[in-house]
Amino acid sequence: MYGNPPIDQEIILPNAEGSSWVYQKGKHFETSENPVHLCRCGHSKHKPFCDGSHKHADWDPRETAPHRPLLQDAEEIDGPTMMLADNERYCAFARFCDARGRIWNLVEKAESEEERELVRREAGHCPSGRLVVWDKDTEKVFEPPFKPSIGIIEDPGIKVSGPIWVKGGIRIEGADGKSYEVRNRVTLCRCGQSSNKPFCDGTHASMHFCDGIPLEKRKRRMVKERSQL
Repeated sequence: MYGNPPIDQEIILPNAEGSSWVYQKGKHFETSENPVHLCRCGHSKHKPFCDGSHKHADWDPRETAPHRPLLQDAEEIDGPTMMLADNERYCAFARFCDARGRIWNLVEKAESEEERELVRREAGHCPSGRLVVWDKDTEKVFEPPFKPSIGIIEDPGIKVSGPIWVKGGIRIEGADGKSYEVRNRVTLCRCGQSSNKPFCDGTHASMHFCDGIPLEKRKRRMVKERSQL
């Protein structure tokens, strides 16, 4: 990784009903080297950084994800005022889409501004960019205004560590030297077991991946609910 974007834990916190609802900043990881190497095999003893364990670990580093745009293979859900595109292959199992009725149901009835805001919110909190929503009249795509940065997702609700969250349009280059589509929200596998490498496919949840990094929630730094995305 080049350019030294900030690297922070992003801790998923639930609402009163137990659904994923906000991210809270946790530990900040200082970096001085350029480039910085992040662990993606899941075996480093110095996570989130690489310590060379991938050279001897039992994992398959092959990148099998297509280079074509994410929306090209997405299913479209048509609502009265909004469209939702969903490419399930990129699901990172963060579960923000499940709150208050599930986004696939919500978009089909979203007409009031309150209903539309909930759809925008759930899509915008999806870290992988699997879910993309836009206004049917203006064709405006709703995206959170992220600056280039890296999140190390932690999901204490299901007691697992999640993917590397790449935000703000950082370019990702494959082992073959070809660039993947530049997107605002991307999640990269760091458990080493995804079937859609280099991207996360949610396998960290089923394998109970834990990076062993203590959660360090920052006081008064909880992300506010986004009123506009």
